[in-house]
Amino acid sequence: MSEEQSFEQMLDASFKTIHTGEVVEGSVIDVKPEEAVLNIGYKSDGILTRQEYSNDNSLDLTTVLNIGDKLEVKVVKVNDSEGQVVLSYKRLALDRGNKRIEDAFNNKEILTAPVTQVLSGGICVVVEGVRVFIPASLVSDTFEKDLNKYLGQEIEFMITEYNPRRRRYIGDRKQILVSRREEMQKELFDKLQVGDVVIGIVKNITDFGAFVDLGGADGLLHISEMSWGRVESPKKTFKVGQELRVLVKEINGKKIALSLKFPDENPWAGAEEKFAIGNVVTGKVARMADFGAFVELEPGIDALLHVSQISREHIEKPSDVLKVGDEVTAKIVDFNPENNKISLSIKALKADEEKARRKAEREAAEAKGDEEAVTVDIDALIAKQQAEEE
Repeated sequence: MSEEQSFEQMLDASFKTIHTGEVVEGSVIDVKPEEAVLNIGYKSDGILTRQEYSNDNSLDLTTVLNIGDKLEVKVVKVNDSEGQVVLSYKRLALDRGNKRIEDAFNNKEILTAPVTQVLSGGICVVVEGVRVFIPASLVSDTFEKDLNKYLGQEIEFMITEYNPRRRRYIGDRKQILVSRREEMQKELFDKLQVGDVVIGIVKNITDFGAFVDLGGADGLLHISEMSWGRVESPKKTFKVGQELRVLVKEINGKKIALSLKFPDENPWAGAEEKFAIGNVVTGKVARMADFGAFVELEPGIDALLHVSQISREHIEKPSDVLKVGDEVTAKIVDFNPENNKISLSIKALKADEEKARRKAEREAAEAKGDEEAVTVDIDALIAKQQAEEE
């Protein structure tokens, strides 16, 4: 008996000693869908169940483990009810994940991990098996209406709250974006000057203009600076994410005013001579208003045909006789170069044509020597003009 005990003692001594909580390396000697058996150099083999390998209860272990694989595991129990050693791969990964997060928290380190879940109040990322929650308010430096675009995307973040007892790990992506944007903003303002032509991305569109990201700061492209012509709706003209080549018009502190009205493309250059008062022009009705119609003479150059100048007859509103797209010929009766405004008149043109016609008739009559006809014609013309003036 003493010899048998001595043999058992010698056999036990040939195996290493293990303790609960210890990390050991094992070799897979058998694997089934729901559990794997590992040789850990102990007198009993270790059992690694599906539940202790992963949180995925449907996982087939034969798809992730093979006989002969080496695996580090944590000892959960040295001797269960059946004399076996219970092992856990999941808990070891969790411990290491906790340590990784703790170090990142203490060192203010930037971590990178994929977004695994989108919740109503934020998103979740997983760092070495540990889930970190990032509240919606800390996901971006701007308001994000839909967080689903981040699902599956790798993002950078920092750990701002580390509480392993409550398993509470909070991340923050916003402070990284804010910090980097401040650096980019400083670089941008150090080199940006009025008159520069830069490339930007449309970030947001409103009724009065569009905000363009210049890479560190946003510039405002006001509706009045979107075209040399008139823009009815910025939202119909531009799209969020669109790339634009813009002119820096003004810098006031941190505010940047942008423009798409490049001086070398100014259609009004030389317009004062081309569209001088008295010239007759032809254009198409571009838009209507109760007080008149705007006629496009050239791309970027519109002129106002006031309702009172459309006809000698009284007209209530321009749409009674005109519609968008109609071609009109009129006389320029006013040109304001300071405000780039041109006024047209069909009525004045018709009056000129009538005078020219009567003058031609009078000259023709004079050429024939019909003095009586000339006198009658002149008297009739004077009488008609006086009646019109009254």
